[in-house]
Amino acid sequence: MPVALVASPVITLRPAGPADDAFLRRVYAGTREEELAPVPWSDDERDAFLRHQFDAQDAHYRAHYDGASFDVIELDGVPAGRLYVARWPEEIRIMDIAILPEHRGAGAGTSLLRDLLDEGARSGKRVSIHVEKHNPALRLYERLGFLPVADKGVYLLLEATP
Repeated sequence: MPVALVASPVITLRPAGPADDAFLRRVYAGTREEELAPVPWSDDERDAFLRHQFDAQDAHYRAHYDGASFDVIELDGVPAGRLYVARWPEEIRIMDIAILPEHRGAGAGTSLLRDLLDEGARSGKRVSIHVEKHNPALRLYERLGFLPVADKGVYLLLEATP
């Protein structure tokens, strides 16, 4: 029986701009779906909460990660997620990687993480990320060689060293 091969999507990054605001808010909301599902809020209440949280996170990133890259992940030219990265003298910090639920599982996150690990190896820098302890992606990070180096309560700081 012949096996059907599915081509991997072409993954590209482009700088996020003001026109991406609504899309980036949707990506953020996608990261909170499971957590907020049991909360008995109206759609308006949920949207207001998510707007507030997105704005607070965005302000934090921009205040504390000067010079970081804020990119939109595209799969075959379609916006599918976000990748925010700070590059410091000794470290590459993945501030955030998030893919819309409908685009998860296609290998884009793994591919982008491997690219960052390769960059770290070439530059002699460790690669780090904070991950919530209950995040299912934790298994992916561990498979790629990230190890916990600090317990920050809700979050673990993971690192992969070259």
